[in-house]
Order: sequence, then C-alpha cells, then structure tokens
Amino acid sequence: MQINVNNKPINTEATNLSTLASELSLPEKGVAVAINNRMVPRSQWEQTPLSEGTSVIIIKAACGG
Repeated sequence: MQINVNNKPINTEATNLSTLASELSLPEKGVAVAINNRMVPRSQWEQTPLSEGTSVIIIKAACGG
C-alpha cells in the first residue's frame, strides 16, 4: 500500500506503526511519530493500524542548538 512519510509517498507492506518503524530502521529512542496529525505514543505503535493514504510524520531528536 502507499502511505505518505514526511510528505513523501512510499510503498510499504507494514500494517501497523510498529512494523513501519522496523521497516524504516527507526532508533529505539529519540523519535516521535504522528499519524494524520495526531501524536502516537510508542506504547501504542503495535496497535496503531496503517491504511492506504495514511499520513505519517516522523520527528527525530537532534543534539545542538
């Protein structure tokens, strides 16, 4: 299915946010994810389904100022 990650279309076989995070090799810490403009706590990634056209925003923490 096709979803949008940070406003770019990608094709994925992931059916939930946890699987997508694994596909994208996201780090264990320092990452925030929003689905359709709603933040999703990491504890809910496994239960958060993805569907065609879902908008995913991934924010990675960075050091510095």
